[in-house]
Amino acid sequence: MANHQEFQNTEVISLKGKRMAVVSFSHFPGDPRPRRAAEAFARAGMSIEVICLMEEGSSKKEVFEGIHIDRIPMTHRRGSKIGYVLRYGLFILIALLKLAKRSFSQRYHIVHIHNMPDVLVLAALVPKLLGAKVILDLHDPMPELMMAIFELPKTSRAVKGMVVLERWSIATADIVLTVNRTFEKLFSSRSCSAGKVRVIMNSPDDRIFKMILPQMRNSRLDKKCTPFIIMYHGTLVERNGIDLAVGALVKVQKLIPEAELRIYGQRTPFLDQVLQRAIENGLEKSVYYFGPRRLEQLVHAIADCDVGIIPNKRSIFTELNTPVRIFEYLTLGKPVVAPRAPGIQEYFTDDSLVFFDLGNVEDLSRKLTWVADHPKEVLEITERGQAICSAYSWDKEKAKLLKVAGDLVCARQ
Repeated sequence: MANHQEFQNTEVISLKGKRMAVVSFSHFPGDPRPRRAAEAFARAGMSIEVICLMEEGSSKKEVFEGIHIDRIPMTHRRGSKIGYVLRYGLFILIALLKLAKRSFSQRYHIVHIHNMPDVLVLAALVPKLLGAKVILDLHDPMPELMMAIFELPKTSRAVKGMVVLERWSIATADIVLTVNRTFEKLFSSRSCSAGKVRVIMNSPDDRIFKMILPQMRNSRLDKKCTPFIIMYHGTLVERNGIDLAVGALVKVQKLIPEAELRIYGQRTPFLDQVLQRAIENGLEKSVYYFGPRRLEQLVHAIADCDVGIIPNKRSIFTELNTPVRIFEYLTLGKPVVAPRAPGIQEYFTDDSLVFFDLGNVEDLSRKLTWVADHPKEVLEITERGQAICSAYSWDKEKAKLLKVAGDLVCARQ
């Protein structure tokens, strides 16, 4: 931890007038981490260009908050391993050609690459040869995520190959960022020295998620006509357990008939299956899907809920991950029911979240019922959770991020 405090406390080099390219195989500004970082750099005076995927209803080129966005007309579909490889490969090639062409007319100081995939760092090849520094932002460890998605064993050739690509990608970058200490330890143990990795937490942007003190809810027994609103927002895939949330709701409603589940996120085939099962269980008037929302819209959705849930299933990935949704709920004064997992317990104590056993639908339903019945205790837990959030506020994490970029610009000169 000493080296992190060191780089946090050193004066930041001015970034004004510097030029950065951002490459992300996701939607912008829909993907929160690339958006937070790009906006931070833009407000520091950098000229920012983003290459990303095309989102339905968006234009190919756009200027957002002073950031120039260039969208590649490709979709981010989930499918077979071959499908992933082909889409990744085509996106990398197009991004590489775009950056190469632009680099010869006006050179970049920094290229910020967001995984997935790790080898997206290839897109920065020409700018790097011309002197640009490369930041590789590892949101997720790709081997573990692919193991969870495709149920691959650690010994499979595909996983071993991804570990090799991870090492190569990290070696190609000048500095590596990641989202929590659990991931930092993982990357440092198998792909690089500890000094090359910096943790920039996925803290909510405090311009959008302004801290709201939690308030004690009235007892549900005094408000029988008011629904007890459970909320999930995020990626709607199997590992994130939205089906567990629906299964838990079936059990919760036996004691709390007015309980309902509100779901936000990009529609997926898995969600369609879950919604069909909800209908089969008689929950068509208790499970609501509202589609994807931008961060500003999510603030209002969270304000209307009683509790946020992280209903993860057990996998090698969900054991390591620290979902940003926890910070978003807590910042807005809402309690969180989250799984006992190393990536979460690395930061949150037993009395700062309402924990359930990872992947256990019975325990999830018990804890949701407990939240509804114990508003005073839940208020105290939420206050302790907020104190932890404050220690990792975006204002503090942003200072660390700008320091990383400033040091790279200084080293380039």
